[in-house]
Amino acid sequence: MTSNIRTKQLLIVGAVALLIAFLFTRDIKGLVKPKQETTGTPAAGQLTANTAAQNINLQEVSAAGKNVINASLAAEITTLENTYKSTSGADQIKAAQLLAQKWDDVEQTVPSALYLEIVASKEKTLNNWLNAGGRLMKAFDTTQDSIMQPALLQKANTAYTNAMAIDSNSAEAKTGLGITIVNGMGMPMKGIAMLLDVVKKDPKNLKAQMSLGTFAIKSGQFDKAIVRFTDIIAQKPSPDAYFYLATAYENLGKNKEAVEAYLKSKKLAANPTLSKFIDKRVAELSK
Repeated sequence: MTSNIRTKQLLIVGAVALLIAFLFTRDIKGLVKPKQETTGTPAAGQLTANTAAQNINLQEVSAAGKNVINASLAAEITTLENTYKSTSGADQIKAAQLLAQKWDDVEQTVPSALYLEIVASKEKTLNNWLNAGGRLMKAFDTTQDSIMQPALLQKANTAYTNAMAIDSNSAEAKTGLGITIVNGMGMPMKGIAMLLDVVKKDPKNLKAQMSLGTFAIKSGQFDKAIVRFTDIIAQKPSPDAYFYLATAYENLGKNKEAVEAYLKSKKLAANPTLSKFIDKRVAELSK
């Protein structure tokens, strides 16, 4: 019996990892990373001074990014980089913004995030720090480099901390900061308390609601997760919300509800890989 439960739990963790890999919607960032994916990332509250001090070499990540995009785009980025290096002041900030966008367009999140961090460090506005924090968390969520993950998380935490220093009432800054804390920048409950405070003031804050829902799944609080994702779907149906809802139902043995939610996730996502996985889960749950 215990073995079956363990197998099911591992299956669910794998399902969540698959969803993050294929369906992670960019307007909802910072979802909890499954345990299988965070082997090299310190557990929540355990980010050490050494890992926090790790630096990321922009030149190296740029070179690596160019190796996986077509030659014409790589050449275009190189031209922009040369412009960035040869200018200063407002012109350099503009070049950094263009580079951040170009890298994001080709789904190279790390160099994109680093350029937005540069923009924020040169022009310290609330919006710039929020943009940097969001892109750094996007990089943290999508990178497969377990050594780079702690540095990206540290940078995101710093960006959101700077944003909070400018506007302590910013829901976006508090949400982002709470997510970084839960993911490894401090005591998890402190981060969750920040997210709960955001939701208390604004129940329609989807980013905070989504984060609390995924944290509930990770901690095995499936009833709470169902409430969160049901509320999210009522506001804005999405494939990831339906998938997590199905995951919570399945863990509670509510197979009929799980199948319905999985199928809705499949329909909205229209992703062949995810569809294949969901078809297998539905077949298993329908037996």
